[in-house]
Amino acid sequence: MTVSPPESTALQIVDATIGYDRKTISEALSVAIPDESFTVIVGPNACGKSTLLRALSRLIRPTAGEVLLDGKNIATYKAKAVARKLGLLPQSSIAPEGITVADLIARGRYPHQGLIRQWTDADEYAVIQAMNATGVTELSTRLVDELSGGQKQRVWVAMVLAQETPLLLLDEPTTYLDIAHQIDLLELFTDLHLAGNTLVAVLHDLNQAARYGTHLIAMKDGAVVTQGTPEEVVTAEIVEEVFGLACIVVPDPVTGSPTVVPLGRDRSRPDREAPRLPLDARSF
Repeated sequence: MTVSPPESTALQIVDATIGYDRKTISEALSVAIPDESFTVIVGPNACGKSTLLRALSRLIRPTAGEVLLDGKNIATYKAKAVARKLGLLPQSSIAPEGITVADLIARGRYPHQGLIRQWTDADEYAVIQAMNATGVTELSTRLVDELSGGQKQRVWVAMVLAQETPLLLLDEPTTYLDIAHQIDLLELFTDLHLAGNTLVAVLHDLNQAARYGTHLIAMKDGAVVTQGTPEEVVTAEIVEEVFGLACIVVPDPVTGSPTVVPLGRDRSRPDREAPRLPLDARSF
C-alpha cells in the first residue's frame, strides 16, 4: 500500500540513487516531505533511513536523480543559504575540545552571520530560547566534554534550534536520553511543528513515531514500502512486512494513535518451552 503525500513540498528526492563510496543503498528513490508536517522515517536497522536523511540534508549527493529544496536542486545552493533553510541534527557529533555549552549552541547562529552582520541581540535571544527549550541553561558555562551522553544530546538539539530554520532534519534525536527526556524532546518538536515548521526525524520507537508523527515513511532494504498517516502506516500487516514482527495494533489510551503490541511467543504451550542451555554455558 502506498499513500501519496500532498503535492506541495519544499523538500523532496526525485528518482535518486544514493549510497556510500561504491555501495548503493537506494535506487530510483522518490520521497516528498509534506510541508509543515512532522514526518517520521521508520524501518529496521540498516534499511536506509539515515542515508535518506543525509541525502535530504546535502551531506550525500545522489549519483543519479536529485534532491529539490524549494523547487531547485539543493546542490546549486551555497552552503550558508541551505543552512538558513535547513537544520540538521546528525546521528553523532563531535564538539571542539574545550568548548562550553553556550559557545557550542551559539555556533547555530553561524548561517546568519556575515562580513557586515555580526552578533546581534536577535542572535543572543535565539541562543537563550534554545537553551531554555532544551533545559540546558544551567549547563551553559560547562565544558561539553564533561557532560553525560543525554546532556550532550540536548545541547546539540539546542544548537540546531538556535539555527532557526523552517526545516529541521533529526537523525535519531532521542539517542542517549531517558524516557522522560525523550518525551520532553518529542513534545518540543511537536510545538515546533504546530508553529509551522517542517520536521523530518528518524525514530526507532514505532509507537513514539505513531504518536508524534503526522506523516510516516516506512522503509525496508533501501526502498519506501509505504507512507501516509500513522493510521495508514502502522497496521499489523505492514509492521510484519517491514519489521518481521507479529503483533496487534490497538489505540493509544491517551492519544488514540496506533500502538504496536508484539505477540511474542505463546509460553503456555508445552511445545514452546524456552531452549535449555548446556550446563557449561549456564556456569559463571
